[in-house]
Amino acid sequence: MREFRLTDFLPTTKKELELRGWDYVDVILFSGDAYIDHPSFGAAVIGRTLEAAGYRVAIVPQPDWHGDYRDFKKLGKPRLFFGIAPGCMDSMVNKYTANRRLRSEDAYSPDGRHDMRPEYPTIVYTRILKELYPDVPVILGGIEASLRRVTHYDYWQDELKKCILCDSGADMITYGMGEKTTIAMANRLSEGHKISDIRDVPQTVYLSRKEDIPGGITDNDIVLNSHEECLRNKRAQAENFRNVEEQSNMMHAKRLIQGVDGRYVVVNPPYPPMTTEELDASFDLPYTRLPHPKYKGKRIPAYDMIKFSVNIHRGCFGGCAFCTISAHQGKFISCRSKESILREVKQVIEMPDFKGNLSDLGGPSANMYGMSGRNKNACEKCKRPSCIHPQVCPNLNTDHSKLLDIYHAVDALPGIKHSYIGSGVRYDLLLHRSKDEASNQAAMQYTRELITHHVSGRLKVAPEHTSDRVLYLMRKPSFSQFYDFKRIFDRINREENLRQQIIPYFISSHPGCHEEDMAELAVLTKNLDFHLEQVQDFTPTPMTNATETWYTGYDPYTLEPIFSAKSQKEKLAQRQYFFWYKPEERRGIEQSLRRIGRPDLIAKLYSGMPPQQSSGYRSSSDSNKQKSYNPNFRNENNRAKHHSEKPREEKRGRDRRHR
Repeated sequence: MREFRLTDFLPTTKKELELRGWDYVDVILFSGDAYIDHPSFGAAVIGRTLEAAGYRVAIVPQPDWHGDYRDFKKLGKPRLFFGIAPGCMDSMVNKYTANRRLRSEDAYSPDGRHDMRPEYPTIVYTRILKELYPDVPVILGGIEASLRRVTHYDYWQDELKKCILCDSGADMITYGMGEKTTIAMANRLSEGHKISDIRDVPQTVYLSRKEDIPGGITDNDIVLNSHEECLRNKRAQAENFRNVEEQSNMMHAKRLIQGVDGRYVVVNPPYPPMTTEELDASFDLPYTRLPHPKYKGKRIPAYDMIKFSVNIHRGCFGGCAFCTISAHQGKFISCRSKESILREVKQVIEMPDFKGNLSDLGGPSANMYGMSGRNKNACEKCKRPSCIHPQVCPNLNTDHSKLLDIYHAVDALPGIKHSYIGSGVRYDLLLHRSKDEASNQAAMQYTRELITHHVSGRLKVAPEHTSDRVLYLMRKPSFSQFYDFKRIFDRINREENLRQQIIPYFISSHPGCHEEDMAELAVLTKNLDFHLEQVQDFTPTPMTNATETWYTGYDPYTLEPIFSAKSQKEKLAQRQYFFWYKPEERRGIEQSLRRIGRPDLIAKLYSGMPPQQSSGYRSSSDSNKQKSYNPNFRNENNRAKHHSEKPREEKRGRDRRHR
């Protein structure tokens, strides 16, 4: 791998501008993350996209927001606009656990430091820039603004918040994946248009007086309940969310309009999904794939996780109720070409410390590459948030052949020993039997190849719960499918003389989940010989179906009342059942089971286990036991390349990466 010069990175200081001979900058991006010049990190992607379009762009990573604001002044005014890229993860999810406790580290900061970004950097950075440069447009991007584009519930402040434009004072939001929108805005501003006059760019959000909305409010628009109405009536907020989610997942969406403070939030429909050629162009930009030299000698945990991984597609049609991927990337899958993927893999092979093992060749869900609807006309009219819930859409082509071809091409490259799949695998797609027998055969072939060649000892899957009632609310398949997949996994391991583990993920306190459901989960997972550690206490994050259900008490689609565990006492009562095998948890669990009228489950959990022996310890030689693996991150899209916001908490909390 060639040695990179300082000028191979986007400039971050006045000195670096001078090295390039620049006396002005078109766009300055302020990032809440450390600057890693890699396609998994949003600020780098937007910066490189602007650069490729001929614009001069600089990045100020993690500016100091205290004191004299010197980091906000050091590069002066940009010619066109300031862009705010608050981070690959929502800042509050990144900082706090579901119990609002500080996480062990900030994965996107050097050495995991917690003091490198403020809470809500979108708001903090914008207010400072507007104070210093009131006449310069500020455009918001990234996960934090994208998921706060209309009225939303904020778990950390425990209140309903307005569109983030209202609290920040910014001029516009570019939501979702921002390459097309950012270039469109740069072009318009470069042509001399005022940002207040730019109202027709897709995938943007702006505030307007009623009389200034282009074309006025028409029957083709969806008028949401106002912010003020949502404050008065939680059911109105639930009704809003259904419209927001449906339009986020439509090929031809409608404009959304919401009243707030005497004005209107206008959400323009998104661009169509990126084509393969467009996605290739984004990933083929001249990234160094390295942290900026300023971080030499420092560890950036998120970079360590994706250093030797390659993202092969965007989008996810799973529609999980607790996940924000589709709200940010949409449900339609955009795939890179095999040639583009191989070019990036070859770059990884050339890295001096690469030992031949790709850590992940995946996407938001590992095995959705190449999948789409057979009848495109049907897809263009569809507004289902999930293509596989409550059952797999008969129009969905679930053929894994294209993905197998990618795996084979990558594995054939000199320098590749193993290509592992670190992203979450949808086993319901592997088990699905369509009318196309060739597709069914490809699924079977993929399952065997995945287990025998692409698992580094542990395969991560996400049943999330054992109760079919809770799973339905989660938009996940029945737990019976997990049994089916585990039988296949165990059989293939026996046939191939492998000793691999299947690592399941579970959630407590999800809307609709009662304490008794968690008690039964403990019994069922005990019977499967799992000692769970890869677990999460449900964290309400903006713009998910589960969060709206949790806050409002209504299912947004049926408007039926749904129970949610909300108090810390209720949440901890559910969470304890994950750890039934720990001796310190046994007394509390037995008391809880008697309290909820299920003493019959005590024997099922502890029969033949005196208190002093219920330690949950397993010796390393007990190869037939399943013991969960405890990495720092769950790699579902999670990953920075997936841009999304679903944390996994363990003993100290764990993070999921997003751009």
